[in-house]
Amino acid sequence: MAWSTAHVPDQSGRTALVTGASGGIGLETARVLAARGAHVVLACRSVERARAAAARIGGSTEAVPLDLASLDSVRDAAAEVRGRHDRLDLLINNAGVMFPPDARTEDGFETHFGVNHLGHFALTGLLLDLMTRVPGSRVVTVASLAHRAGFGGFGAERARSATGRRSVAAYGRSKLANLMFARELQRRFAAAGAATLSLAAHPGLSATGLWHGDPPALLRPVAGAGLRLLAQPADRAALPSLRAATDPRAAGGAYLGPRNRFESRGAPGPARSSRASGDAAAQARLWDLSEELTGVRYAFTPERAEDPPAAAVCPVTGARG
Repeated sequence: MAWSTAHVPDQSGRTALVTGASGGIGLETARVLAARGAHVVLACRSVERARAAAARIGGSTEAVPLDLASLDSVRDAAAEVRGRHDRLDLLINNAGVMFPPDARTEDGFETHFGVNHLGHFALTGLLLDLMTRVPGSRVVTVASLAHRAGFGGFGAERARSATGRRSVAAYGRSKLANLMFARELQRRFAAAGAATLSLAAHPGLSATGLWHGDPPALLRPVAGAGLRLLAQPADRAALPSLRAATDPRAAGGAYLGPRNRFESRGAPGPARSSRASGDAAAQARLWDLSEELTGVRYAFTPERAEDPPAAAVCPVTGARG
């Protein structure tokens, strides 16, 4: 049977934070988690929109202002969450921008890279100790099919470029960074013996507000009629994130996405990724660069809850059997 929201287990007693949860895929992710009993923190640039979304979702929710284009805002949001909660079970790094109006963030970073990657890198590091001793806790980072277009590598100069606003390659690099971060984070969790897992997911092709930017001329047909014909709705596009966050069979380091039409739509399962995304040395270099640029250095907790019984791991899917 294809995986659906009916497979999401009970989330009672768990606390989940979803970035960009006021609309689109983030809203659908938050809605399902709240419906399954989780307390959901909606971390959004507009706290008013987050509160309106929380009211529509119902259940146990709260709103926290978070502007990923500002490291000061990221630190303030993390401090607010830490002041309210002593544990975090799920962190879903969902928010993102594509072809944004501003070339650089408040801190001078190329906006795709600054928002999509560096903001989430900083937020995760600042919340890390709320998770690493919590059994079953997970960090899910939302990447994209576009990570395959992430050419050119990473570096401090490119991270501060002002030429990426309408660049497919710049957006692709930020999504490649998301996937590389998720994999390096899992490696470090495993090395530290942390209770937390890191996974990645991509939504396929979805007609969400992400397309409301200013795409280059080449992509305008896709953003118009083509998108309406090919894309799946946000509730379907949220399934890979939900499976990564809640499926007990999903292993650390897994990458999930839709399975049909070249991974553009359909039920979620193991996704394919570029060779560049699996380069361990490049992952480590990106990590060092991210710590340098954000000033956030991760402190891993080398303690974990008692391990569950050992289970076989499928070498293809990463699922535990």
